[in-house]
Amino acid sequence: MKKRLISSYDEVNDTFVGKVDGGHGFCADYGISDGVFLAIDENNFPTSVYVNNASEVLNIPKQILENSNVRISIICDAIFLNFNMCIEGLKICSIRCKNHYGIPSLNFEIDSNH
Repeated sequence: MKKRLISSYDEVNDTFVGKVDGGHGFCADYGISDGVFLAIDENNFPTSVYVNNASEVLNIPKQILENSNVRISIICDAIFLNFNMCIEGLKICSIRCKNHYGIPSLNFEIDSNH
């Protein structure tokens, strides 16, 4: 499934937020990695991504986080959750963790250019 991403970066607080366009609220918020949080709605679809201390967590300059050309893919099965984030086509984050969140199998992409 592919949806449009609305992203913003707050340089002062060093926080990145990516929200699914048209997504409303969340049912659960999961810390999938140190400083990276994934919000899921009542239908178990991703609604937003939040990264606290983003430049430090993602190990990239703040100037790159200000770019609005962002793509996030989330691939999940019963065992693993794979999260990838690209800015301007450059992969800046790749997380693979156990799916102990109960998120069903999905292949989800949110893209600022969709």
